[in-house]
Amino acid sequence: MDLYAENILEHYRNPRNKNDVDSTVEHEEANHACGDIIGLQLKVDDGRIAQIGWSGTGCAISQAGMSILSEELEGMSTEEVKNLDKEFVYNLLGVPVGPRRFKCALICLHTVKNALRKAENLPVQSWLDTVEIREE
Repeated sequence: MDLYAENILEHYRNPRNKNDVDSTVEHEEANHACGDIIGLQLKVDDGRIAQIGWSGTGCAISQAGMSILSEELEGMSTEEVKNLDKEFVYNLLGVPVGPRRFKCALICLHTVKNALRKAENLPVQSWLDTVEIREE
């Protein structure tokens, strides 16, 4: 299957929720290996993601991943989001993700989980902890 499947290209060309929102927490993460950057704005209301906005630059996988994930997150409880794992994101993307691209695919989840930690006044975590990357 082509890495840049049609769904990924569609989200890359027409990203969802790539805008500013009146947020309760903002956070940014970068994949220094390739230059992907995701800036995230979350409005959390009564323990749920009420609104999500984001900005970013990078490859189609990283940008489409954030777009696709953003559609799923709105309305989810923060506890549900904290329990999401890399397989959830891989399933949303719908294409195989090799060892060289896993950070591109997972920067969206890494950013979201650290934004929620920041909202709770907890320190941000490493990739290993947020998305459970072990010897990919």
